[in-house]
Formats: sequence, structure tokens, C-alpha cells
Amino acid sequence: MAKIIPFKAVLPTADKVALVTTRSYDEYSATELASWLDFNPFSFLHIMSPAYINQQKIGINERFKMVANKYNDFKRDGILVKQDKPAMYLYKIETKKNVFVGIMAGTSVADYQGNQIKKHENTLEYRVNTLKDYFKITQFNTEPVLMMYPENDALQQWISDKQKTTPLYDFSTTNREKHTLWSINSQEEIDFITNLFDSFENLYIADGHHRSASAHLLHQENTDSSNHKLDYFMSFLISENNIKINEYNRLVHDLNNHSIPDFLSLLDKDFVVIKRDEQIWKPTQKFEFGMYLEGNFYSLQLKEIPNSTNKLETLDAQLLYDKILNPILGIEDLRTDSRIDYIPGNKSLLEMIDKIDNGAFKIGFNLFPASIEEIKYLADNDLTMPPKSTYIEPKFRNGLIIYEL
Repeated sequence: MAKIIPFKAVLPTADKVALVTTRSYDEYSATELASWLDFNPFSFLHIMSPAYINQQKIGINERFKMVANKYNDFKRDGILVKQDKPAMYLYKIETKKNVFVGIMAGTSVADYQGNQIKKHENTLEYRVNTLKDYFKITQFNTEPVLMMYPENDALQQWISDKQKTTPLYDFSTTNREKHTLWSINSQEEIDFITNLFDSFENLYIADGHHRSASAHLLHQENTDSSNHKLDYFMSFLISENNIKINEYNRLVHDLNNHSIPDFLSLLDKDFVVIKRDEQIWKPTQKFEFGMYLEGNFYSLQLKEIPNSTNKLETLDAQLLYDKILNPILGIEDLRTDSRIDYIPGNKSLLEMIDKIDNGAFKIGFNLFPASIEEIKYLADNDLTMPPKSTYIEPKFRNGLIIYEL
């Protein structure tokens, strides 16, 4: 059973919602960030980066305090408003290629601790601790954990009917996305949804393992607290059939002192290597890899399909590491090795080509995306994917819905 709750959110005023909300802070280049901060006084980026010019000169905890102060300034000025009534929210994101619809609600730290909420990625201790300190000092979170639930006809019908009602917000953004938000605040609707989720045996984290782990750590540090808001963390709950799983493509700076003929010869042990005439080539099935080297694309087809029921051993990202990245190219730690970098699969392969053609990297590999079944198998069996195995959509607008701690 999965416990979810409504909560008293903080929301932008309707007239400023398109001005306030932003992409994830990490997605902005320094130049783009400076431009947004300069011309848009309502941008949530002012909260996320309150000391942009001098942020390298202050400590991280001091910066977090400045985030909290700027957040309170936005509330004082009426740009952000605390809602009087607990609610859940139906949230629809329309991109150029996909439509995502899910429910924003509070999910239970106890469910996370008890493994009713399943995980498939390892977390880095320093990142979990940093996020925990951020939540503790700022006292808010605006980036939900993306969580999957099993397809359910009754819930899907309710979601379809709800979209026919008048939304709370309906706005477009400069990156050509449309965002629509409906408030779910009647007791009848809330009871219907919570009872449905109570019937689900498990939920699965799709994206946000560090945020959920940080919420858990903060809760552990405050077990004697009467602040029950720490018992939950904000999540975007979406049907497992409605998420988009992209691959993460790999770029490596060098061939680990191998010549190109020697490198291709080493690949021949495990792969059928075919030089492709296409300007851009992508794998079309599992156990197939794309490779870009010296201005040419190659397909790498695994000669021997692993005979294993353990889906970690048959995961394409793991096979690429086991067969090429580690034994041939000498990549040890996928998280920390400075010789490797990653490009999410929602970006054009032209970006990978450009980075290699201009000499920044020597070789690139593109993968076939992992499946929902692989993610759930790993989570159910307490196994974890290699770093940067999946880039999962949707992504959310910062400052649209805020969960206060």
C-alpha cells in the first residue's frame, strides 16, 4: 500500500506564473542565467541564485540562507502565495514530442524507508547531505521526485475527466512547452485518489533518488519533531506507461593509447563491427550500440547474447562498461573518471558529433534506451543501474508548486 497526502502548497499568482517558473537551475548556462536574472524580476532563478555575482565568495550554508531570505521576499511581495487548503494537483506537461499527465502529492518517508517505494539508483553521500542541509535551511522544496505507479483504468478515467474542468493555470513557456495545472481539493476527489494509491503495492522512483534520500535523512534527524510535514516529500506520480526513458550517450577523451586499427580489432572479439554510411546512425534494438569515431558511425552488434535472468548483467549500459569502457578504454569509475562525459538522449546526436569533430573527445557511444521492465526488475531485486544509464522525462518547472517543510 502506498500512502499519499494533499498538502498546503505555495503557488505563484496566476498573473505571474509564466514569469515565475523556470527550468531546473542546472540547465541554464552562465550567460543564459545572467540574462534571465537581468530582465525578469519575477523569475524563480532569483531565489535559486540570490548572490549570483558573488556566489563563489560565500559558503554554501550562507548561500542557502540567502535562498531562504529571497524566497520569503517573494512571499512577502505576494509573488508566491501559501494556499489555505490542502490539495493535490493534476499537472499536464506538453512538449514538442510528448504529453505527460500526473498527480502532485506528498509521499511517505515511512514507505521509502520500508521499501514500498522502490529505488534503482545508488546515491552519493555528499549530495544527499548537501540536499538535506539545503532543505533544512531553506525550509522548502520545489523539485518533486518523479514516481511511477502501475497503470490503472479507474484512475486514468478520472484523470481524463478532470482535464475537462477549468484549470488553475494554463500557460506556455519560451522553450515551447505548455503547462496546465488543476487543483484537487474536494474531499471526495482526495479520498478517491488516496484509496486507489492505497491499493498499489509499490511505487517506483523514476528520477529523484537524491531528493528522496535527503528527505529521508532529514526525517531521521528530526524523529522527535512534531513537524509532520517532514514525514512526507513532494512527488509527481505518473503512470509507468506515460514516462519517457531516454538513454545517456557516452563520450571518451582518448582511446587509452590504442591505435584506431588496434582498437577496432579489440572490439571484434565481442562485436560485429559495421561501418555505416549514414551521417547519423542510432541503434534500433537492445544489444546494439552506435559508435562515432574519426568522422564515421559504426554499429556494434553483440556477438553472444548473455544467457542470464539477471537484467543487470544484460543491461546495455552495463554491457558497454563490461565489454569496452573498462577493459579496453580503461574507464574505472563512471562517476568520477575525468576521461568520460555524458549527453542525455533527448539531445541531438549532432551535439556528440560536434564535440568529437572539434577535438574535445575522441570517441562517442550511443545506446538503445532501457525499458520499464528493466528498471522495475532492478528495483524489485535491490540492484542498481550503472551511473547515467537513463535520462527520464518529464522534467518540471521550478517555482510552480512548492512544498514547505
